[in-house]
Amino acid sequence: MTRSPGAGLHLHLDPLGGAAGDMFVAAMLDAFPELEPRVMADVIAILPPEAGQAELSRGQSGGLAVRRFALLPNRRGEEAKPRGHQHEHDHGHGHGHHHHATTYHALRTRIETAPLSQGTAAAAAAILHHIALAEAHVHDMPLDEVHFHELADWDALMDVTAAGSICAALEGATWSLTPLPLGGGLVRTAHGALPVPTPATARILQGYEWHDDGIGGERVTPTGAAILAHVTGGTAGTRRGGRLRAVGMGAGTRDLDDRPNILRVTAFAASSGAGADRIVQLACDLDDMTGEEIAAAADALRAHPGVADLVLVSLLGKKGRPATRMELMVYPAAEAAVAAAIFDLTSSLGLRRTELDRLILPRSATISVEGIRVKRADRPSGATAKAESDDLVHAPTLRARRQLAHRTETG
Repeated sequence: MTRSPGAGLHLHLDPLGGAAGDMFVAAMLDAFPELEPRVMADVIAILPPEAGQAELSRGQSGGLAVRRFALLPNRRGEEAKPRGHQHEHDHGHGHGHHHHATTYHALRTRIETAPLSQGTAAAAAAILHHIALAEAHVHDMPLDEVHFHELADWDALMDVTAAGSICAALEGATWSLTPLPLGGGLVRTAHGALPVPTPATARILQGYEWHDDGIGGERVTPTGAAILAHVTGGTAGTRRGGRLRAVGMGAGTRDLDDRPNILRVTAFAASSGAGADRIVQLACDLDDMTGEEIAAAADALRAHPGVADLVLVSLLGKKGRPATRMELMVYPAAEAAVAAAIFDLTSSLGLRRTELDRLILPRSATISVEGIRVKRADRPSGATAKAESDDLVHAPTLRARRQLAHRTETG
């Protein structure tokens, strides 16, 4: 397997103003201008002529030079968006006239059949899948019946495709994310007024850290949330150092009172091979819990976004009683929250704490077009991929399971 194009890169996202699809695309193309021809070609391939033209422009936000990504209507009266349309970052949902079928199946088919650059369709479809799963859960409906009200206009579908193009071009990079701004108030949607963050956004980014900076409005949109979840693989990740290669800033359309309305990306080039990282180990011995209770606690702790790994070890405790040692690898920033969870979920009265240095390979997590999570690692001899075992359980036979795993790992 050949080396991934983004191997050795670590990309850190700072949603100072918020996160929306257009802000992500603008920030990434500001940091990696060499990707602009590829991304624009994919956008042209996904949009019909009457939709308008994509524009990557320069401007300012809060006194900082930024890039903006937008869809401009055609000059001769063919409107790309209905009158009164508000930008996604302002209201999150396009809910004027639908210019194309907006079911999950229709939009995914459009992406998969368009003449896009290598890898773009898979990444864009995976981003779309995040939104579909959230909408299906929020509205309690089958996946294929989901209608994407937030993708009712061409510009939002353009953002999904452009983001997919960028992710494919930088496959193999690792990502991290600082806490997200909560915002506040209500947002107008096709389902009426909804609280911010909207139910779909909150569902997609469940488990991520949020903070209230006192600024209201919709700060993270469903499309922005789906992109963040796709690139980070379901966890905010650990910010890594290295040689600072590039900085990019993508702006939304709102003006914020006390700060630039930007999503910033900082790109670091790591040294080849394994990189150094620091992690905290928390451990305790349990001799007064049943096996079922320990298993339930372990499952809950493994689901915690601050837990990198958890193992259970059988041993003989004091007085020769059988016991179980629980050892957790915890991201330093989440240590207090994880420790509190351990005390709530187990009978432990104390924890052993050790700070560890570790060597880790550059890695990333993606979702295939079939909705299967794939873990990728950049090894000295080349990149490897491993399909998530839990996502293969629906395969009817061992042969089908192995074929599905192979297809997702090499696709």
